[in-house]
Amino acid sequence: MTASVGRPAGTDARAVPGPEDAAVSGAEGALPRVLIAADKFKGSLTAVQVADHIAAGLRRAVPGLTVESLPVADGGDGTVEAALAAGFERRQKHVTGPLGAPVDAAYALRGETAVVEMAEASGLRHLPEGVWAPLTATTYGTGELLRAALDAGARRIVLGVGGSATTDGGAGMLAALGARFLAADGQPLTPGGGPLAGLVTADFSGLDPRLAQTVVTLASDVDNPLTGPTGAAAVYAPQKGADEGDVAELETALAHYAWILERAAGPQAAAYARAPGAGAAGGLGYGALVGLGARFRPGIEVMLEVLGFAAALDRADLVITGEGSLDEQTLHGKAPAGVATAARARGLEVIAVCGRLALPPESLGRAGIRRAYALTDLEPDPARCMTEAAPLLERTAQRLAGDFLT
Repeated sequence: MTASVGRPAGTDARAVPGPEDAAVSGAEGALPRVLIAADKFKGSLTAVQVADHIAAGLRRAVPGLTVESLPVADGGDGTVEAALAAGFERRQKHVTGPLGAPVDAAYALRGETAVVEMAEASGLRHLPEGVWAPLTATTYGTGELLRAALDAGARRIVLGVGGSATTDGGAGMLAALGARFLAADGQPLTPGGGPLAGLVTADFSGLDPRLAQTVVTLASDVDNPLTGPTGAAAVYAPQKGADEGDVAELETALAHYAWILERAAGPQAAAYARAPGAGAAGGLGYGALVGLGARFRPGIEVMLEVLGFAAALDRADLVITGEGSLDEQTLHGKAPAGVATAARARGLEVIAVCGRLALPPESLGRAGIRRAYALTDLEPDPARCMTEAAPLLERTAQRLAGDFLT
């Protein structure tokens, strides 16, 4: 470390209690190498745009600075985009949207590894404004997207979940892959979580045989079980338009669904209903655990591996991470916390940028984040902060550079 640099006047960035801020230097006094590994600023900027604007601000302050961008995601919205930025190939597919109408969805492919984001096919983004379908929205399109990845030769699939419009327990996804869910009259159930209350027979014998030779990882930033007070219906269905009656109906339907799947797939299905991640994406996590043989892992942990984060750390002297809001949720599996944990384990300083900062210095320190800079320090109006995020982010990066890179 070189001589310390004081905090600029008027800066409200929160610092972890400890030594005075010091500039970071590279090998033998050369300019440091900076790695930007930030998530999206939801509603304002994609992860790629965040990295671009941070890099622009840094280079304006320190010409000639070496900056590497590795946009990250935790399994939710933006997961495919992060993979594409890391060199994966975009593949496009027409699939069934959550309301049954066709939508365009993308997945990412590199060799035999595919990154599939369920929100691409079955996410809230595909619902018209003001239109909700908590009882009938389907994950069938996610299954079609998985089948497309299998057709393309994928034998390792990262299934990122989050931002779903659905609460169907993944039944639609499994149906698209060959499973059969039948009512008392022997006919297939109609789509959605509500009709699961009438499920009589679940048959997995027709599941795509390629799944048996495929490693599927369920990547999520939530660890809720399928049912109960912290389950898919109780916690997340209201965000998808469900009222109190809908939540109760979905809870009953998902519990019945799990009971039928236990009869069809064995006692392990009951254990999966209580497992972390089963409640992710309206219970799609449960369907993936039971029907796809998926293994649940924290989304950011999986994505850092897929994106080659360890190798990028080898090339870095300082890591900058961030997301739209740094708050208590950040500490529970969100991208900045995962980035900070991995980087600090390698002895690297981690600085965060965000739109809004709602964590005290002590929490930042425990998460491995040395300092955090919020755009609201420059523009207190939240609405203007979101619409002007790009220039504010560049100004914030310049301030960061003055504190740590000069």
